[in-house]
Amino acid sequence: MAAKVWGHLLRCGLYAMASVMMLCGTVQAASVRVGYIPVIGSAPLFVMQGTNWGHDAGVDLQLVRFQSGPQAIQALISGKIDAYVAGVLPLLQARAHGADVKVVASAATEELEVVARGDLATGLPEPPATLTPDALRQRLADFTAKAGHKPKIAAQPLGSVPDTLLRYWLKAGNGLDPAQVADIVGIDIDAAQQAFLAGAVDGAILREPALTIIRHRLPATRVLASGHDLMPGQPGSVLAIVNENAPDRAAWKNAFVSAFVKATQLLATDPEQAAPYVQQALGGGMLPKAIIVEALKASAGGYVSDPGRIMEAVGKLQDFEVESGLLRKAEPVADLFDLETYRQARP
Repeated sequence: MAAKVWGHLLRCGLYAMASVMMLCGTVQAASVRVGYIPVIGSAPLFVMQGTNWGHDAGVDLQLVRFQSGPQAIQALISGKIDAYVAGVLPLLQARAHGADVKVVASAATEELEVVARGDLATGLPEPPATLTPDALRQRLADFTAKAGHKPKIAAQPLGSVPDTLLRYWLKAGNGLDPAQVADIVGIDIDAAQQAFLAGAVDGAILREPALTIIRHRLPATRVLASGHDLMPGQPGSVLAIVNENAPDRAAWKNAFVSAFVKATQLLATDPEQAAPYVQQALGGGMLPKAIIVEALKASAGGYVSDPGRIMEAVGKLQDFEVESGLLRKAEPVADLFDLETYRQARP
């Protein structure tokens, strides 16, 4: 009789231990290293982290900050990050170098604007209006004649989305040779904002929250080109996964994408609710909440999750990079995108 009791207790103990082990395996979050740049386009990550949606989806976010997309690409190629939230164009270069990386969701569109100060801004209307190619050509020429030098416009390093988009807008959109009409300065995000505020440059291509910060500090700042002016449906920040078909990715890929899309939808529909999480992540909570709310509201219409909506625009920018010598050859844009994971993972 005693042997039967002890046997029953032993079996119960083993069952309980197995249950606990299964439960621990279920809730243990997968550590995912995500490279990002500190802009509003990366806000879905901050919402995921602040709401614990990432952890609830079985993902322990390890956020790795970079100052430009090309910097993040170096980490991606060397295997230092598992996922990437930044501009889409550097991913084309990564794939050209053999990296196995796929875009699984979009984050933000039409997020970049070109702003001007001083003589380059004089006479520009507020609210902004689209300049015709002739009007833009004349404005740049008048500035050069008066200042004795071409306007300096801060961008990010060669191959980044801001740099390529600025050149695309000047050349493809307005028929101007970028080298002839402007001095484009490739520097990091924070440096571009500071250079503009300090008057070291005459213009800059920037994203939020830098745009809102600048408007408050320099009220005479004017928009030279809106996000839509630069390119309708302008592709911006995306979520990409490295080696997405590797066995270890299966444990978290769909849940990660689903939580990311959910966060993107919150940013599009309720910026004020998302603001505290973004405020904490950008500037360590030092930026006033009102600035973050204003920046998020200005960006809300650009939050788009479906990666299929940016494919055509990415193709146009890739062709421009090939023409400009930034890419050796064009690759099939469809190969960069994984639309099926988005369809399966969206809430």
